[in-house]
Amino acid sequence: MASSDLTQSADLTGHSHGTGALRTRRPQYVDYLPPCNDACPAGENIQAWLGLAQAGNFEAAWRQLVQDNPMPSIHGRVCYHPCEEVCNRAHTDSAVSIHAIERFLGDMALQKGWQFTKPATASGKRILIVGAGPSGLSAAYHLARLGHAVEIHEAGPVAGGMMHFGIPAYRMPRAELRAEVRRIEELGVKITLNHRVEDVLAEKAAGGFDAVFVAVGAHISKHVDIPHRDAGKFLDAVSFLSSANRGEPPKLGRRVAIYGGGNTAMDAARTAKRLGAEEAMIIYRRDRNSMPAH
Repeated sequence: MASSDLTQSADLTGHSHGTGALRTRRPQYVDYLPPCNDACPAGENIQAWLGLAQAGNFEAAWRQLVQDNPMPSIHGRVCYHPCEEVCNRAHTDSAVSIHAIERFLGDMALQKGWQFTKPATASGKRILIVGAGPSGLSAAYHLARLGHAVEIHEAGPVAGGMMHFGIPAYRMPRAELRAEVRRIEELGVKITLNHRVEDVLAEKAAGGFDAVFVAVGAHISKHVDIPHRDAGKFLDAVSFLSSANRGEPPKLGRRVAIYGGGNTAMDAARTAKRLGAEEAMIIYRRDRNSMPAH
């Protein structure tokens, strides 16, 4: 074997501290943001509440969870859990079932009647929130915890926004949704339904509010320019799901085509089948692996 193929011996002659390991240098633990926490769309401290749940301290885990997210029973059902896609445990065997554990904690809290901790003192400030969807309810929760008096004005007949009108009941049970909303109300948040805000500044002045948070939601559907669309009956998915969830579903034909490959398209297809369509066909412009539905 040629000498060039051999590993060269280490030069120990220039080592001022001897030839052994440097005992004065020790590994340093650096606490970086866990990838699951970083990927969480709700900004939860997953590492913290997961550790408490693993130890069997379920109420403490739930209270840690709701420091960031007041609706874990809902989130544990409808979130597409990007946290699990980046979980470090996947490099060993499989990702931790964060999504299922969050739902477990949320449902246990509802069953046992755990309530949010009310603030010790009031700030004296009044806040108006326009819209009782997920954004408005979450803002109301966090503001109420700071001691502010919060009032939500909602144009619709029920609170929940797209959680109620955009997500079918088979995926988001209404009992759990109502219970999560009711717990926010019990924190001191007042919700006024069937109250459309036409002029924000006038509403703010009339109610003597110190600030306004506008959370009107995302109820406008995406539209696609389809040639000869007037030749058949076309519905946008958001309006279709909203009508179905209101108990006023449109009349569908025997065969229904759904253009798109996301979560909304899947909800529309499954709802169409539940409404009596014999065939619900998903049409997507790319291949199955590119479909964004979770």
